[in-house]
Amino acid sequence: MLFNSIGYLIFLPLTVAAYYALPGKWRWILLLAASYLFYAMWKVEYVLLLMAATAVSYYAALGMEAHTVKKRKKPWLWAALTVNLGMLFIFKYLGFFTGLISGLSDLTGLPGQIPYYAILLPVGISFYTFQTLGYVIDVYRGVTKPEKHAGIFALYVTFFPQLVAGPIERARNLMPQFRQEHAFDPAAFASGLRLILWGLFKKIVIADRIAMLVQPVYGQPEYFHGIQIAIALPLLIIQVYADFSGYTDIAIGSARLMGFRLSRNFNRPFSARSVADFWNRWHITLTTWLRDYVYFSLPSRFRGKTAAWRLNLNLIITFTLVGFWHGAQWNFLIFGLIHGIYMALANISKPMMEKFNRFSGLAAAPALLKALNQASTF
Repeated sequence: MLFNSIGYLIFLPLTVAAYYALPGKWRWILLLAASYLFYAMWKVEYVLLLMAATAVSYYAALGMEAHTVKKRKKPWLWAALTVNLGMLFIFKYLGFFTGLISGLSDLTGLPGQIPYYAILLPVGISFYTFQTLGYVIDVYRGVTKPEKHAGIFALYVTFFPQLVAGPIERARNLMPQFRQEHAFDPAAFASGLRLILWGLFKKIVIADRIAMLVQPVYGQPEYFHGIQIAIALPLLIIQVYADFSGYTDIAIGSARLMGFRLSRNFNRPFSARSVADFWNRWHITLTTWLRDYVYFSLPSRFRGKTAAWRLNLNLIITFTLVGFWHGAQWNFLIFGLIHGIYMALANISKPMMEKFNRFSGLAAAPALLKALNQASTF
């Protein structure tokens, strides 16, 4: 079920009305049932994947709680990581790697042909996988207490506003909200409606209209001239932003109608003054997730110049994963790699750029420097 569909415009008001009509102790059941229905409207068989990810993560967290020594917790952690990442790999990346192996076999002449698997990608699997992984890792680290109520935990994984396209929520932010009894708040309700309407405007009026101009150029660029392609490039950036941030606004607004607060996912990304600043403003919940669970987990205990180079390498690795998370295609992989290299080069050249800004007089003109940085980042 898409947010910009007639079905959702019927589903959401009915769910919100039923939510406030029910006593507080029954509301989680309504939301859980509504969330599974919302997902099943796309493909009912894939609800089983959602349930499997939920069950494995739930029992793994309880298994870790039974032990105080981290060595004893690790088998539960690895079980959850293996199952969740295994499902993500099979459904999202298996086709990419089988194609890669077959391609290498053709190039080298070595035996290695394997069947190509094109499996229908489950909607939202990248989002709910990261959400469950973040939960079990936090439990392992002792940051979060395991949730013993199976229904509340299942609702945390499946909560329909953010199930399909995020934001990627942390357990410590969202889970406690399901135990609170939210009274109807006219101000929050009005704020949620405004967000939904603004999100629909961005998605339908801006993104979908721009797509009509951009898709033909990207689909068959050989039929278009330089100026047309040059116009399509920035329009695509605006289309992607309006589409994704519009969907996020609808998600946050839908949750706010019932009193839930989801995390901010965009913060004026086109005003960014550097690529690093851009990723602090764009898809914020993804970049902070990878920062906390990937970047900080990579080896970094080095000294001197080795430490600086290692941290830059970690940046490149992390952002290559950012690209690959977006899709199992070479263009996404290269996109992430380029952004990682941009940030590593920015770190390396920072002292030189600061000297240049001082000697050129740009440091004394902060408004001009800001404008130049924003334009060059875009």
